[in-house]
Amino acid sequence: METTRPTEDWNNPSSNAPKQENKKILAGVLALLLGGIGIHKFILGYSKEGIIHIILSIVTCGIAGIIPFIEGIIYLTKSDEDFYNTYQANKRGWF
Repeated sequence: METTRPTEDWNNPSSNAPKQENKKILAGVLALLLGGIGIHKFILGYSKEGIIHIILSIVTCGIAGIIPFIEGIIYLTKSDEDFYNTYQANKRGWF
């Protein structure tokens, strides 16, 4: 008697879920390296916040660069799911 396994994953909920692009690593590294120009905010789709980063960097002569550095650390320490839910799905712009 030979038993065969079904080829389709009808009982696997993760196989039916659409794969969403998670920008956690990219945004975190860019926040650490180029945070003063707000590039990480533009990557996540926050244009207004990115422009605010640029203006703050110009006005404070780069001292406000500590804010994106902290954001980069926060981005990289969050779990993938938590990052996606917080910054990509719920569109939370700051911290």
